[in-house]
Formats: sequence, C-alpha cells, structure tokens
Amino acid sequence: MKHLRIESLIIATALLGIGLLFRAAVGDFINKDRVVTVKGLAETEVKADKVIWPIVYKELGASPSQMYDNIKQKNADIVRFLTQNGIRASEISINPPTVDDRKANAYSDFKGEERYIASSAIIVTSANVDTVRKLMQRQTELLKHGIAVEAVEYGSNSLNYLYTGLNDIKPQMIEEATKNARSAAEKFA
Repeated sequence: MKHLRIESLIIATALLGIGLLFRAAVGDFINKDRVVTVKGLAETEVKADKVIWPIVYKELGASPSQMYDNIKQKNADIVRFLTQNGIRASEISINPPTVDDRKANAYSDFKGEERYIASSAIIVTSANVDTVRKLMQRQTELLKHGIAVEAVEYGSNSLNYLYTGLNDIKPQMIEEATKNARSAAEKFA
C-alpha cells in the first residue's frame, strides 16, 4: 500500500506537469494571431564622396621591349593629363600591364607582325568627384597622344562611386525606419 501512494503521487505530479504544459501551449496558440512583426524602411539619396575611375587602354607591339617603352610613355601622358587638371599624384595608381602573346595562344593562328597585346590600367581614386566627372568627359583629349581609352566595363575595371559617410547618417536613418515600422504596426493593428 505504501508503494501505491508513491506511484500515485508521481502520476499526479506528471499529470499536473502535462496539464500546465498543455495550458501554456494553448495560450501561445491562441495569442499567436495577436502579434505582428513589422520592419521599418528608410531611404535617403546622398552624393558620392569618392570615385574610383579606371583608365584602361591597349597597346600592340612586335616585341615586349618596344611595348614597354610605348606603355611607359602613354602612362606618363595620362598622369600628366590628370595632374594638370586637378588630380593629385597620390590619387593615381599605375597597375602593371597584362600582356598576351597572340602567337602562343592555342586557339589562334596568328600570323601578323604585332604579336603582343598589352592591356594597361591607371586607377584614379579621388574624393574630388566633380573634377573626375569633368575629366571623364574630356578623356578623348588623350587621343592626341595616341591613347585610345577603352569603355568602362563591368567587373574589375569598372567605374565606382562610393559614399563613405554612412556611419554619420546611420542613426538618423535608423530613427526614421523605427518610426516607419511603428506607423505600419499601428495601421495594421
């Protein structure tokens, strides 16, 4: 008889626990429809404060040494054009050219004289966005020096406008997004 009391006490405690869990589950299920999750949105237009402008051109040549001299001269002409028009030397970087041997290409039956083709890029990274935009419109002046600038492509040689002051406007935008979320929740409720 003593064993039945312990067993019945265990069963009663288990039933009480199951009942409490069931009550909590039913309560959560009933109140689930009364909760709405909303997200706020804030947008603002800002003017770019940094620009990355790649100036890319190609050079053909019969020998690498000839191409080296030509690329060196054209790079100097481009840097002179940039610095004479308001770009600081510290904002200009000259990337090493990539050279393709057209005769060594397995898919080519090249038989011409200008065996090598080099692609050279000079990158302007500047906070003076307006000056760079004006120079971009004047880049055809480089044709006087025999430099045909390629069109800006997507990928590694693409023009990029950046805004570096996001942390300055972020608190204001978060506040606006919170207000928009609150307004949306009140309309929904």
